[in-house]
Parts: sequence; C-alpha cells; structure tokens
Amino acid sequence: MLLLYIEPIIKPIMKGIFAPVLLLICFLQVNCKSKEIMVPNTSNNPTDGSVSVWLTTHSGGLKMVKSPLQLKLQSKTTADVNIDLDLSQTKQEMEGFGAAVTGSSAYVLMTHLGATQRAQILKDLFDTKDGIGLGYVRLTMGASDFSLQNYTYNDIPNGQTDMLQTSFSIAQEETNLIPLLKEILAINPNLKIMGSPWSAPVWMKSNKSFTNGGKVDTAYYSAYALYFVKYIQAFKQNGILIDAITIQNEPLYAAPYMSTEMSAEAQALFIKSYLGPAFAANSITTKIIIYDHNWDRPDYPLSILADADARKYVSGTAFHCYGGNVSAMSQVMTQYPDKGIYFTECSGGDFSTDFGNNLAWNSENLLIGSPRNGAKTVLFWNLALDENHGPKNGGCADCRGVITVNSSTKFIDKNVEYYVLGHSSKLLQAHALKLQTADTRSLGLSQVAYLNPDGTKVVVAYNHQATALKLQVNIGSQSYSYSLESGALVSFKWQ
Repeated sequence: MLLLYIEPIIKPIMKGIFAPVLLLICFLQVNCKSKEIMVPNTSNNPTDGSVSVWLTTHSGGLKMVKSPLQLKLQSKTTADVNIDLDLSQTKQEMEGFGAAVTGSSAYVLMTHLGATQRAQILKDLFDTKDGIGLGYVRLTMGASDFSLQNYTYNDIPNGQTDMLQTSFSIAQEETNLIPLLKEILAINPNLKIMGSPWSAPVWMKSNKSFTNGGKVDTAYYSAYALYFVKYIQAFKQNGILIDAITIQNEPLYAAPYMSTEMSAEAQALFIKSYLGPAFAANSITTKIIIYDHNWDRPDYPLSILADADARKYVSGTAFHCYGGNVSAMSQVMTQYPDKGIYFTECSGGDFSTDFGNNLAWNSENLLIGSPRNGAKTVLFWNLALDENHGPKNGGCADCRGVITVNSSTKFIDKNVEYYVLGHSSKLLQAHALKLQTADTRSLGLSQVAYLNPDGTKVVVAYNHQATALKLQVNIGSQSYSYSLESGALVSFKWQ
C-alpha cells in the first residue's frame, strides 16, 4: 500500500493537521503495513471527556496506532463483554514495563549505532511523551549468556580468595553499560533498575567454574553478601541507583553458560543470615527479590517466605515464563499479599516468528496475564540484539530482542515485544494502581485496568476469539463501547 512506501514523508506531516485523515485512511485499509504511526506529539491525557484508543491488529498491519476516532463517555448500552470499574478496588502498585539491558544489548546499542541514531531509538524506547515510556530495566550482575565474554566483578587468580572484596570492580561495565544507562536516565530519570547475577565469582563456587551451575560454598556467604553490597555501592557512585536485586537468575538450572545453582533452603539461609543483615548494616534499601525462575515451581518461593527470619528481608518474588502457568504467581501473592510479584524474563525468537501468534501469547500471559496475577513489573529478556541474535555467550541461539539492530545497515526493527510493552508503558504513569476487574476471558476477552495518580484511567484488552466482539467499559453511570476485531490488542485512556 502507498502509505508503506511514503512513511518517511508521512511521519512529519502527521504531526500537523492532516494526522487524523491519514490515520483514518490507514484504519480503513485492511492491508495497511505501516511500521509505526503513533502520532507522538498528541496528548495522551484527554481532558474533554473523550477516550483515546490505541490499536495493534493481529496481522501487524496496525502497530500501536492511535485512532483518530475519539470515543465519548455516555449511557450504558448492550455489549458482548462488560468491564466494570470500581476505583475503590485497587490492587498492586505497578513499578514498570521494560527489558534487560544485557551486555550484548549495551554493546549493540553503543557500538552499532552513532550518537544521533542511538539517541532517537532510546527516546522511542524510554521517553514517556514521544516514545513508549519504558520505566524498568534488568541488568546482569557480571556476564550472562548474552555478554561478550564470561566475567564477574571479582575475578582473581586460581587458588586465591578475597573475603573483603578488595578486588571488586565494575570496570568491565565502563565501556558500554554505564554510559548507556546514563543516556537512558537522562531521558527517563524515574527509571527503575534491577540487578541479577548469573554466576558468583568462581573462587566461591563448588565447581570453580563460571558455567554448569555449581553452588556457592557456605564458607563464602559473608563474602558473597558483601559482593552485593559493593555492586550497589559501585553503581551508586556512577549515579545509577539499583532499586532491586534478585539473589540468583534461574537458581534451579545448572546451565552450560554462566550459572549458579541455589536451593530454596540455601537462598533462605543466605538472606536471613548474611545478605539481609549486610544490607541493614550498610543502610542499603535495595529490594531483595527471591526465586527468579519459572512459573512451574511456586513451592520454591513459598518455602523461603515460610521462614519468618528470611521473609522480613524479602520484598517479593520474581518469575520467568519458560515453564508452568502464569497463575502460579497468584498462588504466592494470595499466601503473602504483602510481598510483591515481579515478572522479570521472557524472550521471543526465531522459534516463533508469526506476529499475530506472538501478540496473542504475550498479551494473554505477560501484558495482561501477569498484572492480573499480581505482577508489578513485566520485563522481556534482551532489550536489543543484532541481526544474528547476538552477540551470544553460550545460551539461546535464536532469541529476539525488543528491537533488532542490523550491524551493517544500521536499520532498527521494532519487534512485536516493543508494541506489546508500549500498550501499557506509554499510558501508565509511575505509581499507577491496578484495578480489580472480573475475569472476562471465558467471554472471549482478556483485560486489565489501571488508575493513574493523576486520575486518568487505562484499560488494556485483547480479543482472543475468532470473531469481533463489542466490549463496554462501565464506570459509575458512564460507559463507552468499542468493537474489537479478532486477535487485536487495544488500549484506552481517559480522564
């Protein structure tokens, strides 16, 4: 279609008075293939009683397009699905949507892009007005399976130990990661950051190796607690605040890449006797998050939280998507409602390339399903990878980043994960509260609702049935309705 080929011309025009006309043309074209028509300079906070609508279609023809057709609040009518909002029924406070800034992501963004192009894509990712407003990133403490090489922050010659962490250094991060984080923070100073280790320093481990699991010897637990303290302090000295840490990435997997095994019993002991007291002694308020593995083992965090001495230091539980069901998070939340739930990792890749299928699964399980099951964050794996799914360091051979940067052409492809995240991150403000709504999935619609601090409301909905349905959002005596096509994701925002 013509709009596809003149997109570079359309985007500047769309900032002006012709934007609604061009967008309406795109809406009426079934085969619209526009990469992105977000109308970045229009208000996201309507104050005239209208409802803003953002749409992504199953085909990917429309990707987070802001509709020119403003809905109006009116009296209730009949609908296939009703979403009833009660602003007094609030649940968890959201902390952010985002992805992991791995070593590979930092390398790709800092090395393959010039300053001007990098500034633009970081704005697209993190700016709350002109981009999708990502507000949370996860870092790897040392290397992971997406780094340039294996390393931790205290690598010393074989046979030596360093109980006082005198050799601790984050110098490895001064080339790419730290400069990149400073550029991101300049765009979004409210960004929250989580750190997660893949491997402890090898001199602490039973197998004396970065890889294939191995456990931290209890004799080094005090040194390892100090390692976390030094990590938080070192980043703070660089103007980067670590809001939360997880004890260990995927502690039940002795991976052939950077990894460490840690049982629930070991994690509880480490927290209550070493890490928690070390944070307290050093006046560190960084959150301690447990587990950080798949939905299929909720017994792991539950056993830690059952230990009162460990629980008092724990802020929440982190989950990944590679096993089990999203509902497992609710099991933990229900038993310990005062502890947060954090969804911290899921990756797309060439193992699943269909836009519509990815939109469906990610919407159902992550964007909507995770907050409905208590999650305060929704994070994908790599923020950025190159056209060869890397650089790789022994892990997934065909994983996909939120964006793909071609190292030769410098072309940037915003993948389905970008638009999935944007459907919430662009419209939610810091400290937004999830609203309790009835589960309507049996009626063909998955949905989640939020209340922003400024009083604006947001509803995100996905139609997973084979035909269009009419949904109606009801708040008090006012309502609005919308016909949502099959396999489409929509977001609404209004005052």
